Order: sequence, then structure tokens, then C-alpha cells
Amino acid sequence: MPPKKRSGVKKGAEGSGEQLKLQSKTNKRKVAGSDGSESSGPLMYSHWLMKSEPESRLENGVDVKFGIEDLKVLPDQTGCWDGVRNYQARNFLRQMKAGQPAFFYHSNCKEPGIAGIMTIVKEAYVDHTQFDRKDVHFDASSREDNPKWSMVDVKFHRMMKRFLPLSELKKLHLQHRRDGGPLRGAALFTRARLSVQPLTSEEFDFILSLEDKEPQ
Repeated sequence: MPPKKRSGVKKGAEGSGEQLKLQSKTNKRKVAGSDGSESSGPLMYSHWLMKSEPESRLENGVDVKFGIEDLKVLPDQTGCWDGVRNYQARNFLRQMKAGQPAFFYHSNCKEPGIAGIMTIVKEAYVDHTQFDRKDVHFDASSREDNPKWSMVDVKFHRMMKRFLPLSELKKLHLQHRRDGGPLRGAALFTRARLSVQPLTSEEFDFILSLEDKEPQ
């Protein structure tokens, strides 16, 4: 689930909108082999796409609306990305590093798409909403001595120069599947249900370049 509230958030110690560096490389984690040598392990991503709902929707009587404009008006334009209840999405949260960029994607709305860019400013820590019985994201199976769910803090960086609608991105994805372009395997289409998705540097840079081009 996307985040629903941003109260009492502490600003992360690292990173800021002004310091954002749009990293150009995707790193691989080095894993020590039995002989002490190093080998390449699973891809460790450094660019992200994170989904939230910009339009009001009640869940157990609580409005879960949270769009990029809501992030902009928070103190220091910073908030915690709570409420993720999918293991794969959680694992991506735990992989994030302070200073990495993420697209803010508006989902479950009249026109889904990428609205802006934010920066990860605090790395994964325990999502307190899993223990709050009054919270829509309460998880009775999670224990405080072994919590299941994590969250990160994000900071608004800027709006996109133009909104990038899902329809445009899907059209490009289909083209790239045929010709081998950057969006051929984008998680937005191959793992569409995930609310937290990784992007390769190639995918991120290509999407970013679209804001300077006329819609296709």
C-alpha cells in the first residue's frame, strides 16, 4: 500500500534535494566466494519508482490519499514512506541508500503517471504503522522483536517538467519490446503491481529525458 500519512517524521541525516545526484551506474554487490575471491551477486539498484495515490480513497474509514503535492507541503518537504505490505517491495526499500533518486508515480487515479522526483534521505527502518491497531496498515502477525515491515524517508526534489502519463510510457515499452529499447523490461510493466520498483540507470535516464520532448 502507498503511504497515508507523514506525521512526526524526522529528517534524514543525509541527502537533500539540492544535493541530488542522478547516478548513472547500477552497481552489483560483491559476494565473497569460499576461496576468498569476490564474485558478482544480485543487482543492487540505485534508481527507483515509488507509487502513491493522489486522489481520495477511503480504506477502513481512513483516506489513504498522498500525492506529490502532499509531500511538498510537509515540513522540510520530507516524509516517511510507510504502509508497504508486499515482501518484494519491502526488500527494495531495504536496498535503498540515502541520496538515491526516485520517481514519484501517481497511481490508482484518473491519469496515472510520473509526477516528479524525490530523494531517499533516510535508509530503511522499522515501519511503526504495523504495530498500530488504529492504522489501516496494522499487521497483527508482526512482532516488535522481529518486525516484518520497513519504511524509508523521502524528500521532494522537483516536479517533472511535464507529467509523464502511463499511456505514453506503455506505448514506448511496447515499441522497445520490439526494437530492444531501454523500457523493454521496465518493472512498471513486468512487475506492474509492485508499489516500489527498481529502475536501471538506462531506464531512469531515458524516462528523465522524456520530460524535454513532446509527448508521443
